[in-house]
Amino acid sequence: MAATTTLGFVLPTGVSRRRGGFRVSLIRCSASPLTNSTASGLVEKPWDSYNARLVLEDGSIWPAKSFGAPGTRVAELVFNTSLTGYQEILTDPSYAGQFVLMTNPQIGNTGVNLDDEESEQCFLAGLVIRSLSISTSNWRCTKTLADYLTQRNLMGVYDLDTRAITRRLREEGSLNGVLSTEQTKTDEELLQMSRSWDIVGIDLISDVSCKSPYEWVDKTDPEWDFNSNSRDGETYRVVAYDFGIKHNILRRLSSYGCQITVVPSTFPASEALKMNPDGILFSNGPGDPSAVPYAVETVKELLGKAPVYGICMGHQLLGQALGGKTFKMKFGHHGGNHPVRNNRTGQVEISAQNHNYAVDPASLPGGVEVTHVNLNDGSCAGLSYPAMNVMSLQYHPEASPGPHDSDNAFKEFIELMKRSKQSS
Repeated sequence: MAATTTLGFVLPTGVSRRRGGFRVSLIRCSASPLTNSTASGLVEKPWDSYNARLVLEDGSIWPAKSFGAPGTRVAELVFNTSLTGYQEILTDPSYAGQFVLMTNPQIGNTGVNLDDEESEQCFLAGLVIRSLSISTSNWRCTKTLADYLTQRNLMGVYDLDTRAITRRLREEGSLNGVLSTEQTKTDEELLQMSRSWDIVGIDLISDVSCKSPYEWVDKTDPEWDFNSNSRDGETYRVVAYDFGIKHNILRRLSSYGCQITVVPSTFPASEALKMNPDGILFSNGPGDPSAVPYAVETVKELLGKAPVYGICMGHQLLGQALGGKTFKMKFGHHGGNHPVRNNRTGQVEISAQNHNYAVDPASLPGGVEVTHVNLNDGSCAGLSYPAMNVMSLQYHPEASPGPHDSDNAFKEFIELMKRSKQSS
């Protein structure tokens, strides 16, 4: 078929037709007129080339465009349904060992800023998105997402069909994969890398936990503190075990009147008790709770010694310490829009979640109550064991990112410590 070139595009003949007195032509985009740009004198093509690949263990290969750091990395691919909050996701230590695919098609339009950091660094292996925003429009923005990833040595790819990949993950479950910008590596080599790596059974907590105890003093910025009228003014001493803790969990506890000492994941239970805590927090964190038996033993030693509150990984460790079992979910829960029912009140909260493992409620001993249920799949989303002053949630009450529905969980922990102090 003969064709003519117009404005850098190939215009096939034989496809024109008249409509309303005007000639309408179907235009097929093609890079062919720009291939020999030097010889023709045309400027270089004004779009990025496909210079990266996402290779999944099921054999699928997804050409992509790179932004951020170059290289080759292997991790587990999960999808996150949050509409915004990508910076909190990037700095959430719970994503260690994972690529995060954002289902929201456009990412990067608010840039990044120092206020939204949830840890000192990025622990996830890479970010996968559909469309990278070409501009930023937010008054708090200090740099673009692409510059941020480059400075943090974090890989990012875009211009993939993220809807198709998400459907594949929903059908097959989370998949291991490789992100690579190295053209010297063949598809077969990358596929073999994805199939020879496994996240199950790996201790990911040790790499994200702090190395020594420290005091946390920052409170929620008054501009963002939406629930300040429900506090009694008392002070509570809390030891927070860092399995990958997010800063906003600490800010919210501090805003509720807690004096917090953050300790490493391997901190001895006996040393924690020497601090005479009013309560103990077991934080969120990445990976498989069964891969960190030392953490389970620490939880066991502390049960009944002080009121305890577990969040995400802390919830799973409590489940095991109480005699229950955990299991790997098909594709986990990652997003800021998960509905959870409070079984005690009947109220439904929209919650932020990030986990690939869950507690099996059928394995729990008598006296342990399932307080919250995820309404999407019926999985256990919260526990209580009144005999030992235990409470836990499978999701994130600190709303970073996510809605504020669950913030009262911090108040419940305060009430738990208050009752324990009064009875002692």
